[in-house]
Amino acid sequence: MSNKNYLIVGGSSGIGLEIVNQLNGRGDHVTVLSRSRGQLPQKEGLEHIALDVTKDELGSISLPSALDGLAYCPGTIRLKPFRRLGSDDLLEDLRVNYLGAVRIIQACLTRLRKAPEGGSVVLFSTVAVQTGMPFHASIAGAKGAVEGLTRSLAAELAPHIRFNAIAPSLTDTPLAQDLLASPEKRKAADERHPLKRVGSPAEVARLAVGLLSSDYAWMTGQVINIDGGMGSVRTFR
Repeated sequence: MSNKNYLIVGGSSGIGLEIVNQLNGRGDHVTVLSRSRGQLPQKEGLEHIALDVTKDELGSISLPSALDGLAYCPGTIRLKPFRRLGSDDLLEDLRVNYLGAVRIIQACLTRLRKAPEGGSVVLFSTVAVQTGMPFHASIAGAKGAVEGLTRSLAAELAPHIRFNAIAPSLTDTPLAQDLLASPEKRKAADERHPLKRVGSPAEVARLAVGLLSSDYAWMTGQVINIDGGMGSVRTFR
């Protein structure tokens, strides 16, 4: 039984929900911030607070006095030709992926500092930051800001709080459902990866849980790809 306190933002679906379930299964207390409860189960040790971190005030949130870890999971997949991107598109991607993370981290700094073994923050990037992909200009720009934030805060807040980011490729979540909506689309997505399949939320969540816990207590300032080989491998036949 781990019995630690974690805050998961965007923990009611996809990778965030899987992180919540895995932490809860270890005996940890998990608070979830999301706009709706979604698929989040009613379980002992799970608390849901309805909140939009990009808009709502954070000062009145009731959280544990000390937080062992925080994962910020909200994201967007906006794939458009560069010439069609408007300022609203770019600002929305920044608000959800970057500015929302900034707001919640600032609101939780004192609690993370109080963690007995030091706090840990996990953010999410994308393989498209380091691997150029067409139509990804907006999301790669926003997630590139997340990677910069990860490294900057890892330096600024060491040794009290660790910061790491995970950069997945396409993962089978509700956010990606339009890209996997037919057998043909799914097969094409699978084939683009050297390992010939897209990722699962459970696989990505296991890495996040390890980073949040003491399993990787000597790791900070890292951006870790879990991407089926997309970012580093080319297979030639």
